[in-house]
Amino acid sequence: MKIFGRWQTSPWRTSPWRRSVIAALAGALPLFAFPAPSLWWFAYVALVPWIVLVRSAPTGRRAAWNGWWGGFGFLVAVHHWLLPSLHVFIFLIALLLGALWAPWGWLVHRLLGGAPGPARASAALLVLPAGWLMVELVRSWQGLGGPWGMLGSSQWQVAPALRLASVGGVWLLSYLVVAVNVAVAVLVSVRASRVPAVAGLLATAVAASAAWVWSPRPHTDGRVRIAVVQPGVMEGADRRFAREEALTRRLAGQDVDLVVWGESSVGYDLAARPDLTRRITALARETGADILVNVDARRSDKPGIYKSSVLVGRDGLTGRRYDKMRLVPFGEYIPARSLLGWATSVGKAAGEDRRRGTEQVVMNVGHGLRVGPMVCFESAFPDMSRHLARDGAEVLVAQSATSTFQHSWAPEQHASLAALRAAETGRPMVHATLTGVSAVYGPSGQRVGPWLGTDAHTTHVYDVPLAHGVTPYARHGDWAVRGAILVLAVWCAAEGLRGIRLRRSAPAPRVPPARTVRESPAHHGH
Repeated sequence: MKIFGRWQTSPWRTSPWRRSVIAALAGALPLFAFPAPSLWWFAYVALVPWIVLVRSAPTGRRAAWNGWWGGFGFLVAVHHWLLPSLHVFIFLIALLLGALWAPWGWLVHRLLGGAPGPARASAALLVLPAGWLMVELVRSWQGLGGPWGMLGSSQWQVAPALRLASVGGVWLLSYLVVAVNVAVAVLVSVRASRVPAVAGLLATAVAASAAWVWSPRPHTDGRVRIAVVQPGVMEGADRRFAREEALTRRLAGQDVDLVVWGESSVGYDLAARPDLTRRITALARETGADILVNVDARRSDKPGIYKSSVLVGRDGLTGRRYDKMRLVPFGEYIPARSLLGWATSVGKAAGEDRRRGTEQVVMNVGHGLRVGPMVCFESAFPDMSRHLARDGAEVLVAQSATSTFQHSWAPEQHASLAALRAAETGRPMVHATLTGVSAVYGPSGQRVGPWLGTDAHTTHVYDVPLAHGVTPYARHGDWAVRGAILVLAVWCAAEGLRGIRLRRSAPAPRVPPARTVRESPAHHGH
């Protein structure tokens, strides 16, 4: 606490650019709560230096600036693995999207700046997490990069947090993680308001305990055997297909219900390549299971390149197909290509935009199993898995590939998202990768079987537990977001009323009486 006290008088406090550098470094700290380090507990204090810095800003404008630079540091940190693809462009994106944290920085200063009393500190425990959630909501829009690095997703391996996710989704986790950070920041930097800070920490603990005790648990009522085929990094579509074919053949006689290949596992349109369709059909007969492949190719029946989950059975193409709906910005399309098309010259941005699908699909595979497919980046979106569960999917499947990012933290981060999607929906989830980290999670988000790391070139059969029923999050949706909007609306209304009362109660300005000008005798004589 003495350290934070000395910060108040440090010369760094008075230098705008030095403060901006520190804000960017402080904003990057939450990175260590995510995989690969996976220091999940660090998420509960990672924002404290940033909050303390912002509250000590001399003005609200300076606090907004520090919020902006902190957001810049946060985005660069959680997306650092994109550097090989986007190069300098990632800094420009982070600089633009970092502006979303400027209002949050102003809020921190408004509520915690100076010497806040218990009332302001109590308001901060509700309002600041709500403000953070608004930032996550806006940047979660697919056109702005999607919900990668949401603070709540750092809790993917914590059982009580996964139970909370089943109640309010990753949004509720983010809200509570930020609330704890605010409480800790108040404890270490505002002596007069430690009572509401402790009360806030106790309230968070009670909420987590209540969710653990009273939230409904998925009832397991069966199992299916699902095989994942991970061939590893292979140059060329033909070599990759041959390797997948050889690996799948090993599954014969293992009594599997479904075989899943990773994203871009087939580089040709199967309708135009009946020879490949026949080879996959033969594999389905040998293994006794339908095979869910992923085609990344130009369609023969419509213009453009699509990424599609295609189901092949023992009689050939089943006609069940899902076209990817949410594409990766710059990786699969370039937003406003006429303006930003130059990104292809400085990185590995898409030379041609992929086409989008129009609707999600639930597929009936062999043995009566209903599967909801997603493709890669889509597993980051809570609403997609929730809609599939509500539409009757018994198993969620994400087909992915992270060949460009094999030596970064991205594969582990991507695989961890499946745990949250499983917990939110009460449905098991299979994260099958061409290369990267393949993983399977049960209906409560618990891991099933081993992770297949980036160096694995193999198949693995998972005994996946099934569950039915509807979680509170699947039923009620993003109620935590709606609650955050309500909190901000109430606070804004209260601030408005307070401003009106202050203006009305202010004393009228004192006007001095007009002076009487007395005429001089000389003037009188004239």
